[in-house]
Formats: sequence, C-alpha cells, structure tokens
Amino acid sequence: MRLPSFSQTAADATPAADGTRQNRRQMLAQGAALAMLCSPLAHAAPPAAAPAAHAPRAAGSAQRVATSLRIVIPANAGGGWDQTGRALGAALVASGAAERVEYENVGGKGGTIGLAQFAERHGKDPDALLIGGMVMVGTVALQKPAVNMSHVQPIARLTSDYLVVAVPADSPIRNAKDLVAALRSDLAHQSFAGGSAGGVDHMFAGLLTRAAKAAPEQLVYKPFPGGAQVVEALLKGDARMGVSGYSEFSEALASGKLRAIGVSSRRSLFGLPSFREQGLDADMANWRAVFTGKQVSAARAQALLGAVEQATQHESWQRALRQNRWEPSWQAGRDFNGFLELEHTTASVMTYLLKLKS
Repeated sequence: MRLPSFSQTAADATPAADGTRQNRRQMLAQGAALAMLCSPLAHAAPPAAAPAAHAPRAAGSAQRVATSLRIVIPANAGGGWDQTGRALGAALVASGAAERVEYENVGGKGGTIGLAQFAERHGKDPDALLIGGMVMVGTVALQKPAVNMSHVQPIARLTSDYLVVAVPADSPIRNAKDLVAALRSDLAHQSFAGGSAGGVDHMFAGLLTRAAKAAPEQLVYKPFPGGAQVVEALLKGDARMGVSGYSEFSEALASGKLRAIGVSSRRSLFGLPSFREQGLDADMANWRAVFTGKQVSAARAQALLGAVEQATQHESWQRALRQNRWEPSWQAGRDFNGFLELEHTTASVMTYLLKLKS
C-alpha cells in the first residue's frame, strides 16, 4: 500500500535463503500494517518516506509483439482500471507494439470475477493482458475466492494514485475536523461509498474511522463497481461520504457537485490538503499493474514486458499520466514479485485489524 517496493533488499538474497526471505517479508508487512493502524492511536511519528520507485529504461525503437492484443479490464467502464487499461492500450498502439488493441470489461467483486474469467480463458493466451492492482489484492484478502492472483503472471506495476474523500456540496462536513466529529458522534449513519469490499477504498475508510477513534466494526461501507457509481450514490444521497481516486472524482469536484475533504497522501496534492496535514494520521497509496496468463512462456512474458515498458515511455502514456494525475511507479521482475507478496500479507493483516466486512 505504501509505495514503492519493500522488497529491494530481499530480492538480492541467495536462493538458499528463500524461507528466511519469505518470513522476513511477512514480518515486514505485518509490522507495516500494525504501524499504520496503531500510530493514529499512539500519536507515533510518521515513518520515513520510502525510496523512489525505479523508472523504466529510456525508450528505444519500438518492437511489434502482436498484430492484435487483448486487454481484460476486470471492472466497469469509467473507473480507474478502465482508464488505465485503455491508456495502456492506446500507448501500445502508438508505440508500435501492436496494430490494434481490443478491450474487454468484466466488472464485479473487486475484479475477482474478471480475474477468474481471465485465468480460465486466457491462461495460455500469449496476446492477452489483465489490469489489476491494490483493490484486487484487498478483495482477495477479504473474500478469499477460489481463483486468486497466484493464478496470473505479473508483468509490471504502472502507476500509483492517492485517494480522495468527497461529500455532496450541501454536506455540513467541510474538513477533517468535521469528518472526525461526524464519525465519533453517529458512525452508523455516516455511510461511505467506494469501490469493491476489501479494496483500498474500503481499507482507507476503515483507517479513517480508526484514526478518528471511532469503532471500525460499526463502519457502514457501500461498495460500488466503479468511481462513476460512487459519484452517483453521493449525488442521490445514498451515501454520506465517498472514497475514490482523484481522476474518478475530478469532474464532479470541478463542477461543484462534490466537495473534497482531503487526500490520502502524506502532503497536500491536487490542490487539496492531506488528512495528515489536517491532524488525522491516515495515509495510503493505491497502485495499478498489468499481468498476463499463468501458462504464458517466460520468453513471451519478457516480450510483453518490453512492449509495456516501451509504451510507458511514449507521449501517449505520459499524457495520460498528466491528465489523470497518476504518479509513475514502474516496477517489474523480482522486485515486483516481492512487492506483491508483501502487499498480500499487509492486506490480510489490515483486513483483520480493521474488522472489514464483505
């Protein structure tokens, strides 16, 4: 959840130390989750900032890897995964990696429905990619589906993003102080709308609740398949507060239909104050990545990695980063695999400690 990778040192360990390395990763993840959860209550100092993520190599000549690629987006149209998948597809075409890209949206249950379909239908498909991220990791930790992320093959982490908490324009909640007061006084009627149960939106709602010293087990969280539905729920009065990425709230914020309360970064971002700057010790990062089929050969996965890396250097992708306010957080290979292991462990610990419910 905190970016970038926790696994740089572990990645250099010798093969004989695999068991020790895995235990150390689990201990680090559990410690990170406990520190995140306990610091709001103990007023501990915030942890030091993590080192910067590795940037992709400089762009070279594009190499075509397929006439047609398929990108499976395990979410409805309009949300962060959909935006990421279509931006990546456009960059793959623009960079010359493919002549065309076909998109397939399969929404539901934090991406796990699309994940299961991808594993079944495209497990051996050398021309298929899957979009995923922290939301899927959290959903797997909460719901424990039969098909999980071990059934696909990681390619690369692409972006990081921060969460915005917003309310309808006529809400009496105007800042983090008002939010804390509302959560403490009447948590049962202060419903949050966000993405899938167990995902990063749900986790951050639980983290805010705990930071406000309210009882997280009383949190009312209403999951929706995408950011557009979260905005609609807020405008219809079906929820009091919403959690989503900035890019998914940006139009409603710009039009004045919604008002932002704060952002989940450690410092102000998007012209919005962070919750930490407003005195509430709660911060969290989201991330998005791309995967391929589990049975795709190592050589083909490497070719797809090269194509994705080239695409992220193209102006088409760079423009999408600017427009959506995404932070580039490139990571691949053993570092990304280690990062995923830590994220799965951290999500399981936080799901338990925050008492999240599906």
